[in-house]
Amino acid sequence: MTISHEQEHEAQAYWVTESGHGELRPEAIPTPGPQEALVRTLYSGVSRGTERVVHEGRVPERVADLMHAPHQEGDFPGPVKYGYLSVGVVEQGPDTWIGKTVFSLHPHQDFYVVPTNHLTAIPEDVPARRAVLTGIVEVAINALWEAGPRLGDRVAVVGGGLVGGVLATILRKYPLGRLQLVDADAEKRNLAEKLNINFALPDEAENDCDVVFHCSASNEGLKLSLQLAGDDSDVIELSWFADKEVTLPLGEDFHARRLTIRSSQVGAVALPRRHRRTNAQRLQLAAATLKDPVFDTFLSSECQFQNLPTSLVQLFEKPGGFCHVVAYPKPEE
Repeated sequence: MTISHEQEHEAQAYWVTESGHGELRPEAIPTPGPQEALVRTLYSGVSRGTERVVHEGRVPERVADLMHAPHQEGDFPGPVKYGYLSVGVVEQGPDTWIGKTVFSLHPHQDFYVVPTNHLTAIPEDVPARRAVLTGIVEVAINALWEAGPRLGDRVAVVGGGLVGGVLATILRKYPLGRLQLVDADAEKRNLAEKLNINFALPDEAENDCDVVFHCSASNEGLKLSLQLAGDDSDVIELSWFADKEVTLPLGEDFHARRLTIRSSQVGAVALPRRHRRTNAQRLQLAAATLKDPVFDTFLSSECQFQNLPTSLVQLFEKPGGFCHVVAYPKPEE
């Protein structure tokens, strides 16, 4: 499809309505300016946990501004255009960007215009479909920068969902003394075996860890993380609990053994790297990390963009799974 520089192009974007349903809405896309690019989307990804919270209108009012996605339109609880895992190809823009496959923290939309400094070029040896995980790998990298695991460390990842699984995938190449993926779902053992990582159910998990990464977004998972952490060690919290209440036995392990629960939130680069790395550099590293084909493990289902409103209803009704991929129509020949 060739798009004229002189006219606006009508795009389709996915919006969450006030009632928690979704719909495709038309949007006028302007001609890109000198430092902007028109992107035709190839794939986008659905991170089940966060997007389900948005669909259910459960973003706490107190942090609604902080949880605002980079290219979001509308406000929580809705109507809102939300999403942050988009991969496409540049069709208009500066010559150095034309034809490049790019990642953007953009909602689900078939065409969009963004500043070129909001784009991350995807390496040629990373398939576009896999590249939707760039934003998830970025979350894992930020947590690793936050924790700084050292040679010989004993590490546990509690929660084998999308974020925990991707984090464990990266950690498996670290020179650790021990790495364990812990989950209450015995089926996650299959994932651990595929990654060649030790798996444990909660009552089997080894304690006295130097670092525990908590990714289960559950009260039980965070409590277990405190039990697995060694004296004076850190629990790195990657979960977003949204409006869920959390109750912890702080009179037990946390207080007696001088533990630390530290938040890892991807909106800012982790403090140990904040003065030497930018958000853009973190995304570039994430994209390069996806050269490993093992990350295809986390692309667990797919739908067509035109079916997204119906597909997400069905997706959120079913527990489990990793990243849901949305495939967009190819241009007319």
